[in-house]
Amino acid sequence: MGIELAALVIFIYFLVFFVVATIIKNNSIVDIGWGLGFVVTAWILFFVKADYGIDKIIVNVLVSLWGLRLFYYILKRNIFAEEDFRYKKWREDWGKWVVPRAFLQVFMLQGLFMFVVGLGVFWINVTPGLDSGFSWILVVIGVLVWIFGYFFEVVGDYQLKKHIANKNKLQKLMTTGLWKYTRHPNYFGEAVMWWGLFIVVLAMPTDSFWKYLSIISPIVITYLLRFVSGVPMLERKMKEAPGWDEYAKKTNAFIPWFPKK
Repeated sequence: MGIELAALVIFIYFLVFFVVATIIKNNSIVDIGWGLGFVVTAWILFFVKADYGIDKIIVNVLVSLWGLRLFYYILKRNIFAEEDFRYKKWREDWGKWVVPRAFLQVFMLQGLFMFVVGLGVFWINVTPGLDSGFSWILVVIGVLVWIFGYFFEVVGDYQLKKHIANKNKLQKLMTTGLWKYTRHPNYFGEAVMWWGLFIVVLAMPTDSFWKYLSIISPIVITYLLRFVSGVPMLERKMKEAPGWDEYAKKTNAFIPWFPKK
């Protein structure tokens, strides 16, 4: 069993979350499972296939650093919170069909996105013998790109956290640090990390349909963050803050650059 094993693991993983969510009537726990799901799936594939190559270890460690940090961040924020307003509204809209629709449109759809975004990572873990003869140059480049993205995500989140904790600045936009060069350094960083992982995938010597198809991973996550669930959703709230128009006019939304004059 190859890449389909990843699909099976993801299906079971989100099935468990669906059952728990149905019992406690809180579908927003699916968000807690997002980052952790990549980590769980990658390491299950690693140990099931029992091919302990350096390529797999490098990729899985990088995914774990990202996924566990995201899991902890969302768990800490949501663990005792009520159901998120988005899921609460869907629950009201779906009425008696909330259980089957939540299964398909929340949990299985999340699983599909996880499979697509993590395709390269999962392919490496189910394909044997890739660590013999891969390009170390591409591996190093990919890891450096990943570190660059991780820096933007971690530092951007830290700066925002400190800003929010400062009650004197609570009503003001975050416009310093990395936020001076991009309105969303954390989202930019996350997208860059997945491009770094894709470069590592390209370093593997085996030509495969799944290897080249995995370019869809960074494309999808970049598109989602920039145009769907990341930037647009957050900026709907940010637009209410004083000084938004001026900040948005001179600061790039996604890719960092010097402020416009």
